Amino acid sequence: MTGLTTGISLAAAVALWSATAAAQSQNFPPQQIATGAEIFARNCSPCHGPRMQDPESAFDLRTFPPGEHDRFVRSVTNGKNQMPPWGDLLKGNDIEALWAYVTVGEKK
Repeated sequence: MTGLTTGISLAAAVALWSATAAAQSQNFPPQQIATGAEIFARNCSPCHGPRMQDPESAFDLRTFPPGEHDRFVRSVTNGKNQMPPWGDLLKGNDIEALWAYVTVGEKK
């Protein structure tokens, strides 16, 4: 049973490393992050908190998995749970700017 546990732990560590490496390899231009911060402040901060700090009842975006870009885009575009869909208001480049901000911006 110890070999199985070690194998599972190793697999989990590799998956975590891969997700972290993917996020770190994304070099977002500073202007894209700044645009994302502006969109976030205008549209997302009422629920997810100013600068992603102190989210009310919404998901804490500081913990969003950096390797799940497609999940992020689907959630923003189509909505999820109590979050409304933003696909009619935000264009693809706006959502990518939000992704840049959520991925690298203000994790303090």
